[in-house]
Amino acid sequence: MSDQENGLQEDPQWLELKLPRLLYTDTVQGLHATIQSEWDSLRRSACQTAAGRALWKHVIHDPFADLLAGETYLKSFHEKIKNDRLKNARETSGVILAVRTLWFDSKIEAALSSFNGEGQVVLLGAGMDARAYRLSCLKESDVFEVDFPEVLEVKTTLLKAATETIDEHLHPRITAKSLNRVAADIRNNDWLEKLQISGFVPEKNTVWVLEGILYYLSHSHATQVLSIIADKCALARTVLLADFMNKPSTTLSNSIFHFYSDWPDHLLPSLGFSHVKLSQLGDPDAHFGLMNDPLNLFNKLRSLPRSVQTHPDDGTPCCRLYLVEASGLPSQSNQ
Repeated sequence: MSDQENGLQEDPQWLELKLPRLLYTDTVQGLHATIQSEWDSLRRSACQTAAGRALWKHVIHDPFADLLAGETYLKSFHEKIKNDRLKNARETSGVILAVRTLWFDSKIEAALSSFNGEGQVVLLGAGMDARAYRLSCLKESDVFEVDFPEVLEVKTTLLKAATETIDEHLHPRITAKSLNRVAADIRNNDWLEKLQISGFVPEKNTVWVLEGILYYLSHSHATQVLSIIADKCALARTVLLADFMNKPSTTLSNSIFHFYSDWPDHLLPSLGFSHVKLSQLGDPDAHFGLMNDPLNLFNKLRSLPRSVQTHPDDGTPCCRLYLVEASGLPSQSNQ
């Protein structure tokens, strides 16, 4: 199988992992040691995501991903990619994350373009996301990152460490109009109030980004968060971008994943969204040239009806990740 078919570079750089010197400073090493010893799996997943973005840098431009991921997650993720490559696997570790990142990037840009002016972008469960530093389409938008206070504190300190390095290209520069960090747990009832205290305006057009977060929530918490966002359709143009696992996907780790939806394109209209578009990995808008092998897992799943939960060929669960864009307008929600 060619490198183009599984999304990797032709250059065999994947064999050797080169880490930036900044990762070995006392400050950065100390922060990542705290993450390893004190954070739970939900919080640590932020570093895992950053590691994937760092190691797929040939398609994702995220200059701070290495710093935010840390040495442990970079080495672990790199080992998985190397093993997949040596086994000539049809699906390479991180390809889902790469496609998901590119899908969200493209949809954020398209949504803001459709606003024809200022907008707001709210990242719920922002983790180690660095879009406010890397997406030029945010230049007229106020960005709000919502996450646990300790996650935002460590992230802020890590980025501050980058400003103190002699490598000027690593100095963080915000590309968004403004960046506001909101310390809140979206499982609690006060996160929207905290968001508004931080400057969020409910009457402004808003893109809500829920990337890699919903399935960590309980069904009641996830539904509550989605309902709160749907309610905003009555006030301003509202775009929701989110990824959903189907039920078989949550069985990959019952202790971590809880919420699922086999039919998010039915769920979201019932909550108040007027337009919903669902994509699966490998679809024309969720491909990005990284899934060219017709026999890879994702293309095989796309050929099966979504109601099928067990693969007829080998009896394995049909684990699907849905990438969903939903929207609503005040006039439509008031009809």
